[in-house]
Amino acid sequence: MNTAVIFQIESFLILTLMIIGVYNRRNRMRHVKIMSCVIIWDILLILQIELTRGAVAKAAKVLTNPLMLKIHLFFAIGSVVLYIFMVVYGRKLLSGDESVRSKHKKLGWTTLTFRFLTLVTSFWAAAK
Repeated sequence: MNTAVIFQIESFLILTLMIIGVYNRRNRMRHVKIMSCVIIWDILLILQIELTRGAVAKAAKVLTNPLMLKIHLFFAIGSVVLYIFMVVYGRKLLSGDESVRSKHKKLGWTTLTFRFLTLVTSFWAAAK
């Protein structure tokens, strides 16, 4: 089994775990634990891809990359940036600041969408 398949399986499992985390959003502690695992695992996946493929060097060649790889990178990098905001707003919610709940919710659905599109575009990006 080549690394692309392994990475896509991991990506699918991360997305599945993220959906489970969203489903458990009313159970605050379970939600936090699941989503923390999702974020950590996704960042570890990025490190795996970097160590085996030199992904950062490939991404830096933005002018010569195929369009589908550019689209994939947009969603993948966007997911990581959104994770940062999710953690910031999530920590505020945990400390009792209810004013950020609607932002956290909107960003959460956006993050889930970006993560889904990262998985979908990875099939075309890996084929190039």
